[in-house]
Amino acid sequence: SVRIYRTEAVQEHILANKKRFLGDREPSERHEMAAFIGSGIGAAGRSLTASKRTCSAQPSAIRMEGAMSKSVPFLLKPKNLDGWAGNAEFDPLMISDYVDMRFLREAELKHGRVCMLASVGLLVQEVFTFGGKYFPKMLPTDAHDYYLQTGGMSQILLFIAMFESISYFAIKETLEGKREPGDFGFDPLGLGKDPAALEKFKLNELKNGRLAMIGVGGMIHGMFVSHQGTLEQLTHFKPLGQ
Repeated sequence: SVRIYRTEAVQEHILANKKRFLGDREPSERHEMAAFIGSGIGAAGRSLTASKRTCSAQPSAIRMEGAMSKSVPFLLKPKNLDGWAGNAEFDPLMISDYVDMRFLREAELKHGRVCMLASVGLLVQEVFTFGGKYFPKMLPTDAHDYYLQTGGMSQILLFIAMFESISYFAIKETLEGKREPGDFGFDPLGLGKDPAALEKFKLNELKNGRLAMIGVGGMIHGMFVSHQGTLEQLTHFKPLGQ
């Protein structure tokens, strides 16, 4: 638009000053100058037309730049997810453009594994608890405040801090290219001996971890709203507000 404006301004300037350029000259000189000015106006007009064509073509060029994401078709495909297991081309905030993918994959695996354990634990504690003062049977949403008062949450915080401190060295090796994200060498059943099977298990772990992260969030929020455990909600459902 700036280019078009400047071209129009030049053309108007030439037309406005045409009379001043030709006014005091002889007829032969006027003819030569008129031809010169006419060629300048024509060049300006052609430049204006070309500018308009260029500007009208730019939106199409912008729309065609880069492939679109399969999971979010109205967004561009994230360029840093190619080659990673479980790639669904889903990164609407383009976090992978700013954070190392190895760190992001480590974080995703860690949270997925924690939530897979948590989803099982949330169901088991509805059926079985050790009982007594330290392990009473209650909703996990109520247990948070209870263990804040009895000191249990302090122990959990201590253990989490310890494990996170140890995992720092693993993440450091990952970012240095010495270790694959999430690989702690834990395979007691030897399921990863076959490379093809290993790739399949990697994908399975990611999918189950992602599902568990969503599932645990739903289970916890369901307990907040209904004041019932997950199994109790399934077997003795009651509408909200009752």
